[in-house]
Amino acid sequence: MNNKKEIVLDMIEQHIPYLLQRARYLLPNIEDAEDVVQDVFLAAYEGIDKYKGDGQVKTWLSSILNYKVADYYRKKYKQPGKISLNSYFDEDGQWKTNEFLKTWDEIDTGYFNDPAFKNAFEHCIENLPEKWSVPVKLYYLEEKKSDFVSQELGINTTNLWKILQRARLQLKDCLDSKWFNH
Repeated sequence: MNNKKEIVLDMIEQHIPYLLQRARYLLPNIEDAEDVVQDVFLAAYEGIDKYKGDGQVKTWLSSILNYKVADYYRKKYKQPGKISLNSYFDEDGQWKTNEFLKTWDEIDTGYFNDPAFKNAFEHCIENLPEKWSVPVKLYYLEEKKSDFVSQELGINTTNLWKILQRARLQLKDCLDSKWFNH
């Protein structure tokens, strides 16, 4: 039993910076990232007997992290949330303005090398309703296929496309105000 504890403690020491960084990228805040990483190590501790040592420990822990992040989003996504479309629709359900139809010019990918733009972009993603930010992160940032995202979140693909469309509109609004028209 003592050997098992030593193995898990060694894994924590070696891999916690990587797992925290990865979890922070995948989750909305540092507290959730720390909680999920803690769950990863608890699961690793409980499942250490199943680990055969065939692969790298980092790969095994990363796999556990992916499952824990998916569980986190499944739970969060199924909780009722408040999504407001008031900025786009009037009380009759009509579009308030046709501004949303204007498209951005081809975005220079050099923006993503600019720390100020990255800050604005991350701010805009974090300010999306959670039910929108999760699919955006999975689909666009993690480059997961729509079938995978739909299955992970327990929604159909039509719903996913609607969410992504609304999220893009809100991201466009936010980036227009925080970056492009700044």
